[in-house]
Amino acid sequence: MTSFASLLLLAFAVSLDSFSVGFTYGLRKMRIPLKAVFVIACCSGFILLFSMFAGHFLTQLLPDQVTEKFGGIILLVMGSWVMYQFFRPEKEQETLINEKTLMNLELKSLGIVIHILRKPTSADIDRSGTINGAESFLLGLALSIDALGAGIGASMLGFSPLDMSLSVAIMSSSFLLAGIKAGHVFSKWSWMDKLAWVPGFLLIIIGLWKL
Repeated sequence: MTSFASLLLLAFAVSLDSFSVGFTYGLRKMRIPLKAVFVIACCSGFILLFSMFAGHFLTQLLPDQVTEKFGGIILLVMGSWVMYQFFRPEKEQETLINEKTLMNLELKSLGIVIHILRKPTSADIDRSGTINGAESFLLGLALSIDALGAGIGASMLGFSPLDMSLSVAIMSSSFLLAGIKAGHVFSKWSWMDKLAWVPGFLLIIIGLWKL
């Protein structure tokens, strides 16, 4: 696997959640203006860039032989966590939902972001059917949470911070728009939810490849 192909695959895995969120909005006939998509893309790119700089700082503290393997382990752990969330028993999912609700009450503004991760339509705070202004920032922040760990791992694997952040910004915004279009067209296709494990699987593959 070439370095460029690895970069694209990692950016694809990190950005794929944007498609499922866009698909959810499309099913509900909600709108995300291009300005809001731009804000979301900037959030994804800047947060990934920040996490990659943090990862670069860590590489200065660790031997070269350790950093690449450690970066692969980070991606492997993240991918395994995504897979676990998809395949965990229903009873555990119900417990997690209750915990998220409790966190919404306790963490205030941070709780809003956590709630958006569980229910993307909650980003539409004013119930207007359109994501605008601060709502687009909150959605962008929610979609970028996974990029924090992935960015640190990617930096340790030697990926360019600028190339990676630009790739994720472009892919996440493209997937979001594509998801909205697909949601409008395929509103009866419930099987799309079954693909939530794909990002985790891709992260595991990249992590194993780099070990």
